[in-house]
Amino acid sequence: MDQLVTTLINALRGIPAELIVFLISLLPLLELRGGILAAGLLHVGMIRAFFICLAGTLLPVPFILLFFRKILDWLRNTRFVRLVRRLEDKMNRKSKQIEKYKTFGLLLFVAIPLPGTGAWTGSAAAALIGMKFRHALISVVLGCVVADVIMCLLAYGVLGSIL
Repeated sequence: MDQLVTTLINALRGIPAELIVFLISLLPLLELRGGILAAGLLHVGMIRAFFICLAGTLLPVPFILLFFRKILDWLRNTRFVRLVRRLEDKMNRKSKQIEKYKTFGLLLFVAIPLPGTGAWTGSAAAALIGMKFRHALISVVLGCVVADVIMCLLAYGVLGSIL
């Protein structure tokens, strides 16, 4: 992930550091984990980075929750049928972890700052299992806050100074 974030930072040179951090936070797979890493590399303060990354990561969440199933249904009628099936299989595997504990399970799933467990995946899985919008949104937002706190503590060395 470090190399990808560094490549993106270099590709986006010339625009303000905060905007780079925001844009990286918007991207699936990288999300706030990549944004916090970029913020550290670009010397953006921890508090500022926290809020920029949280905003960037949360921006697509309502759209994913509302439209993910509709987009998959539409794609099922195109030549991307195989892609849709693979994506649904992957999401269904992730959904099983979430479905067991519903709202709290989604929160935990999103809160764990590992690749493939962020807001994009959690929102898509919630949409696939038909979770209520309000419950899914609250879980994803709280999960992102927890993940953001963890990543800030790790990236900015706060945990290192305590331990």
